[in-house]
Amino acid sequence: MHNIIKSAVLTVPLALVLTGCLTHGSSKDEQPNLQGGFLLGTTAKAVQDSCDQALKNAANQLAAIRAIPLANAGKAGLLARWNEVNQLLDSTTGTADLQANTDTSQGLRDAALACTEKVSSQYTNMYQDEALYQRMNAVVPADELDTLAKRDILKGFESSGISLDAAKRAQFKQLSDDMTTLANEFNANVANDGKNIVTLSPAEVAGIDAAFLASIPKDGAGNYQFKLNYPNRDNIMGYASNEEARRKFYVAFMQRGGNRNITILDELSKKRRQQAQLLGKESFAAWTLEDRMAGTPKAVDDFLASVGSKVEELEKKEIADLTTLKRSDTANPAAKLERWDVTYYQTKVKKQNYALDQAEVRKQFPTQGSVDWLLLVSSRLYGLTFKANAKLPVWHPEVKAYDVYEADGKTYIGSFYMDLFPRDDKYGHAAAWGVRGVSTQLGAKPVSVLVTNFDKGGLSSDELETLFHEFGHVLHGVLSKTRYSFHAGTNVKRDFVEAPSQMFEEWTRRPEVTRLLTEACASCKPVDAALIAKIKAANNYGAGIQYARQRLYASYDMSLVGKDYQAPLASWQALEGATPLGYVPATLFPAGFGHLAGGYAAGYYGYMWSEVMALDMQSAYGNNFMDPKVGAKYRSLILEKGGEVNPMTLVTQFLGRAPNSDAFFAQITGTRQ
Repeated sequence: MHNIIKSAVLTVPLALVLTGCLTHGSSKDEQPNLQGGFLLGTTAKAVQDSCDQALKNAANQLAAIRAIPLANAGKAGLLARWNEVNQLLDSTTGTADLQANTDTSQGLRDAALACTEKVSSQYTNMYQDEALYQRMNAVVPADELDTLAKRDILKGFESSGISLDAAKRAQFKQLSDDMTTLANEFNANVANDGKNIVTLSPAEVAGIDAAFLASIPKDGAGNYQFKLNYPNRDNIMGYASNEEARRKFYVAFMQRGGNRNITILDELSKKRRQQAQLLGKESFAAWTLEDRMAGTPKAVDDFLASVGSKVEELEKKEIADLTTLKRSDTANPAAKLERWDVTYYQTKVKKQNYALDQAEVRKQFPTQGSVDWLLLVSSRLYGLTFKANAKLPVWHPEVKAYDVYEADGKTYIGSFYMDLFPRDDKYGHAAAWGVRGVSTQLGAKPVSVLVTNFDKGGLSSDELETLFHEFGHVLHGVLSKTRYSFHAGTNVKRDFVEAPSQMFEEWTRRPEVTRLLTEACASCKPVDAALIAKIKAANNYGAGIQYARQRLYASYDMSLVGKDYQAPLASWQALEGATPLGYVPATLFPAGFGHLAGGYAAGYYGYMWSEVMALDMQSAYGNNFMDPKVGAKYRSLILEKGGEVNPMTLVTQFLGRAPNSDAFFAQITGTRQ
C-alpha cells in the first residue's frame, strides 16, 4: 500500500470536448468527431469566450424548460432536456478544471479557474430555481431509471436550498460560490509551492540513485536543486542516507500550501457548517452522509474505531522495529524514529528482509512498457481494443491519447488521455478525471484523463500500483453505459467510488498477469516470479503504519465537518500529536491535503470503506485473475452500471452473496495471503 495519501478520482463529471462533441452519428463504427478540438481554448481569451458561450447556451436551454407550461411538464421529455444541460455544463467545467490543473500557462490556468467558478454559480442558480423545480417535480417517469433520475435531480434541488426563503437561498448560493473560489485557490497554492526548491549538497544526496540524480539541476556551487514533487520525495525519503537531508525535504514538502491554505480550510469548514445549518442539518457530515453507503457520522466513527482496534498494536510494533533498526544504523542507542525516517527504514527493511530493491523494480517495469502491459491486460480481461490516436489534440507534448473499441476493433466506445510525468504547475498527486460522462440518451461517448507524476525511467512497485489504480477509474468512466450523464462512470456513492480502482491494484502482483509483460513490451525481461513474491510480501509489510495513517486522515476529515467547530491546524496537531510518532513542529500537512478542499470532505473514510468491497470482489476471480468470463461479468455488473444501481446491490450480484470484510481486515493487519 502507498505510505502517502492515496490517489484520487475527481468525480465531478468532466469533458474535453466543447466546440466539437465527441459523439457518434448513426454508425457506431465511425471515428470520433475531431472538429473544434478537445480544449476550451489555447489562450486565456479563447477559454473565457468558450466558457461564456457555453453558459449562454445552457441558459437558453434552461429558459426553454422554464417556459413549458406546468400542466404539460409531465410529458415534455424534461429528463432528456435536463440531461443535455447537465452534459453541457459538466463538459464546460470539466474541461476548464483539467486545463487549470495541467496547463503550463498561468494566464490560461487563471481563466480556466474563473470558468469553473462561473459554472459552479450557474449550477447553484439552476438548483435554486423554483420554476425549474416545479417542472422537474411534475415529471412522470417512464421506468425505474427515470424514477432514479428524477429522485436524484430533486435531491439536488433540495440540497441547494430550494426549500429556503429568498434571503436564506441567496445566502446559501453565496456560500457555494465562495467555497468554489476557495477550493480553486487552495489547489493553486499547492501547485505553486511544488516549484519551491530544497537545496542539498553532494554529501547530502548520498544513497540516492546516480541515474536519478543526473536528472536533477544543480546551482553554481554544484548543489542539487530539488523541487517539491513526488518523484523527488520518493527518492529522497526512500534512499537519502543523510538524515538532515530527509528532514529538510520532509518539512518543506509538508509546508506546501502554507498558512494561507490553513486559513482557507478554516473558511471552508465554517461555510460548510453554515450551509448545513441553513438546511436544518446537525452538521455538514450528517448532511453529506445521508446519501452515502455509511449513512451517518456514527457509522463512519464506528468503522474508523474498528480499524484502529485492529492496527494499533501492529503500528506500535512496526515503529519499535524501525526504531531498533535506526539505532543500529546510527550506532546511537538513544536514537528516536522521526517521521522523515519511516520511508527510509521501511525501504531498508524491504530490501533486507524481502530483498526488494525499487531500483530493480524500475528496471523490470519501464514506464511505457508498463503502460503497454496495462492496456494488454485490460483488453484481454474486458474484451477491448486500444488504439493510440495521435490526431487528438493534447495540452502538452508528453500527453498521449487513446481510443477504446470493442474487441472487434471497429465499435467505438470512448477515449482517454495519459498525462504521466511531473512538470511545473501541474496537479501534484495522481488522479483520474472522468472527463466526459457517457449518455446513451444523448449518444455521447465518454472521455477520461489519467494524470500522474511518475518517474520517466521506470516505475516503483508503488507507482505501478498507482498506474493500475488510476486506470481502474478510467475504465469505470470509459466503459459505463448509463442513460444519463449524471449517473455515468464514477458518479456513484462516494464511499464506493474507489472500489473498482483499488480492486485493480492486485493485478500488478499476479503471475498470470505479469507473464504478459513481455508480450506487451518486447524489450522487457520476463518477470521473475521471485520478484513478484518480494513485491507481494513487501506490500503486506508496514500495514500497521499505513492504515493507522489512513485512519488518522479520515478522523481528521471528520473532525472538520462535525457538529462542533475545530480549528484546522489545532485539530491536526492534536490528532497527529496523539499518535506514536507525534506531530512535527512547523509542518502544515493540512495545507496540502487537497482532498478536503474538493469532494472528499466528510468522505476520506471512503478509501477504506470501498476497499472492503474491492478486496472482497477479488475473490470472484479465484486463482485466475485473467479469467475473461469473470472480467465480462465484472464489466457488465460493476463498470457499465455507473450510478444507476445501488453499489451494495451490484456487489452482491457480482459475488452471488452479501459482501463481507474478512479480506479487508486481513489486509490491514498484514496477514492477507
